[in-house]
Amino acid sequence: MTTIWDPIELGGVQLPHRLALAPMTRSRAGADGVPGPLTAEYYAQRAGLGLLITEGVQPSEDGQGYMNTPGIHTAAQQAAWREVAERVHAAGGRIFMQLMHAGRVGHPDNTPHHRPLLAPSAIATGEPVFTPTGPQPAPVPQALTTDEIRTTVDDFRRAAAAAIAAGFDGVEIHGANGYLINQFLAPTGNVRTDEYGGSIDNRIRFALEVAAAVAGEIGPERTGIRLSPGFVIAGLDEGPEGPELYRRLVERLAALDLAYLHLFYFGDEALLAEIRALWPNALLLVRPGRTREQIGRDLAAGIADIEPIGTFALANPDLVERLKSGAEFNTADKATFFGGGAAGYTDYPRLPVHEAAE
Repeated sequence: MTTIWDPIELGGVQLPHRLALAPMTRSRAGADGVPGPLTAEYYAQRAGLGLLITEGVQPSEDGQGYMNTPGIHTAAQQAAWREVAERVHAAGGRIFMQLMHAGRVGHPDNTPHHRPLLAPSAIATGEPVFTPTGPQPAPVPQALTTDEIRTTVDDFRRAAAAAIAAGFDGVEIHGANGYLINQFLAPTGNVRTDEYGGSIDNRIRFALEVAAAVAGEIGPERTGIRLSPGFVIAGLDEGPEGPELYRRLVERLAALDLAYLHLFYFGDEALLAEIRALWPNALLLVRPGRTREQIGRDLAAGIADIEPIGTFALANPDLVERLKSGAEFNTADKATFFGGGAAGYTDYPRLPVHEAAE
C-alpha cells in the first residue's frame, strides 16, 4: 500500500514523498508581472513539500486576466523567477511552473496594455471580475483567429523554454478551472465552426497542440498538464459529452508520454477510475475540501500517485513536519489570499525545532 512518505520519480525528478504544493493564485507580482523577493521566500519556505507547482504564470501579455499576476515573457520576469528556482533548489525542493492563459476570465483594466481579452468565441463569462476600481461585469472577449491560435500555442512553447532557462524543473500546462484551454473544451464557451470547434476532436485540438508544442520544446519528462473534468465554473460546462471528451483527451495526451496528469476533481468516481486506467504515468489528484484525515487516502487506494495540497500548505510552510509530528495546523487567513505583502504570505509561524523533531 502506497503511503504519502514513499519516494517517487516524476519524469526525471526524484521526489522524497508523495505530497506537493498545489498551484494557488496569490496576486503579489508587480504591475509589470515581475514576482518580487517575497515570492522567492514564499516558495522556498515550502520546499519541504518536495514538488512545488507555482501559481498560474501568463505565457504572454495577452494571457493575463487578474491583477498582479506574474508572467514569464520578459527578461525581468525570467530573472525574478530564476531567483525563485535557486532558492527552492537550495532548500532541497523541486519546482514546476504552471503556465496559465486566462482567456476570457479577467478584465482589460487588470493588464498594462488594456487590450480586449482573447477566447475561443466572443462569449462573456457572465460573472463579475475584480478590478482596480472594484467589481465590474466581465467583458465580451475577442474571438481568436486561427492565426492567433497558432501564435498562442507558440507563446506556451516559448514560455516553457523560458521557465527551463530560468532553472525550473518543468512546467505544468493549465488546462483546467475555466481558463483558456478549458474554454476550448466546453461548448458553452466555444461555438466555433472551424477545426477548433464543434466536435469533441476539434474542441480538444488546442489542448493537444499546446501539450505537443511544450513537450517538443522542453521534453515530455518535464511537462505536466492540469485538467478539471466536469467542473462547472465561469460559465463553462462540458455537458453530457464531458466524460467522453475527457476519455478521448486523456488517451491522446497519454500518447505524448508527459510526466504527469494533474486532476482538480470532485466528480464521478467511475470517470476518475477510467482516467486512472487510461493514464500510464504519474497522476496528481486534488480533491477540493480534502480534510487532514483524508490526506493519503487516494494514494493508499491506488487512485493517485501524488496528492498536491492547497490551503493547508499555504498556511503551514512546515506542513510535512506538522503531519509527521501530529502538530496542529495554522489556520489560513482568507482575507490575505490575494494581493498584499508578507501578511498571510510569508509570515505564517513554523513549529519550534524541538516540536518538529518529536
